[in-house]
Amino acid sequence: MKRRTAIALMAIGSWGMARADEALKAVLAGPQRTPAFAERDAWRHPYETLSFFGIRPDMTVVEISPGGGWYTEILAPYLRDRGLLILAGDDPESGSAYYRRSAERLRLKLKANPATYDRVQQTVFEPPHRVRIAAAGTVDLVLTFRNVHNWAAKGDDVVSAVFRSVHASLKSGGVFGVVDHRLPADRVQDPKAASGYLQTVYVTRLAESAGFALAAASEINANPRDGADHEGGVWALPPTYANKDKDRARYAAIGESDRMTLKFVRR
Repeated sequence: MKRRTAIALMAIGSWGMARADEALKAVLAGPQRTPAFAERDAWRHPYETLSFFGIRPDMTVVEISPGGGWYTEILAPYLRDRGLLILAGDDPESGSAYYRRSAERLRLKLKANPATYDRVQQTVFEPPHRVRIAAAGTVDLVLTFRNVHNWAAKGDDVVSAVFRSVHASLKSGGVFGVVDHRLPADRVQDPKAASGYLQTVYVTRLAESAGFALAAASEINANPRDGADHEGGVWALPPTYANKDKDRARYAAIGESDRMTLKFVRR
């Protein structure tokens, strides 16, 4: 591991770690970001989270299920000149109208700002049938934000298939960064994660079964006010407010969910 770290640092070369750090800060303050997205930085901590996962501007990075592109707005410009961003997103030809609409929204977002997104590559990700996110052994860092619970809803076998695909895509020593809603350790894990919450040990077990080692866990995205016991699950909290006006003030006071932030390394 020490040798791989030394090689990674040498790869940045004269560009410098300090410049990489400043570049990330500049992107976070950039005009390409949707104002409503940037307002959520206080809950999502993108600078701290990406730094924890060890991102560098010369990496090949896969973002799985980018959704509305919250993190894509940060990753694409940061990686544009020296690295590569691959979005493993919804199938534009899916049998599901929901996924087709999601894919079209992302397509239009990328098309509207070629100066930011012209070098982004896309692959189709629609488990359980299409889970290959990139060519084997080509990726430095795979990221997914609040998606593991969606895969869990399809069954352990589906989550396991996704984790194995991530493992296969990574270079030796590559990193899989996971952020998801955290269920307290003393609560019973619903196998289908209907509430949207997962135990850290559940995610870790699946990752280790796929060949990963847990390198580190962070409290960057922790929220001790979240008891993970809301009517309607995690979606009762902002920004979704699934229960609409019912108990809205209480949910607003809690804020966004308590989240695990896990850094796995391919063994």
